Amino acid sequence: MRLNQLPSENGSGGPADLSVNQDALGAIGGAAFALHGRLVKDGNHARTTTEAAATGMSSTGFRTGAALTTVQETWRSQLNTLLDACAHISNHLDHSAAQHAKDDEDIRASLSVSAITGYFK
Repeated sequence: MRLNQLPSENGSGGPADLSVNQDALGAIGGAAFALHGRLVKDGNHARTTTEAAATGMSSTGFRTGAALTTVQETWRSQLNTLLDACAHISNHLDHSAAQHAKDDEDIRASLSVSAITGYFK
């Protein structure tokens, strides 16, 4: 079996290119959190009046009332999906930023210990 990849340089895996920008993660997570907050408020802006209109039209025999109820239910479902996605993004990026910071600190600590250990040999 052969993997489709570039050949490694001198048997190594090549230069490391994984980096995490804590500020960028924080900004994206903050934007998702802010969007979530705005959607909670603004996404339900017309809910009460739409439901009242749908009920009023349905009670007087207009089929538009049932259609408006369907629109409102679809909107609520889509809004909840979007709210869940924003919350997931925000929470995941907060967790990722914290985990990467912890990993960086663990690496720094292990490098410091290994450098000190070298002096005792």
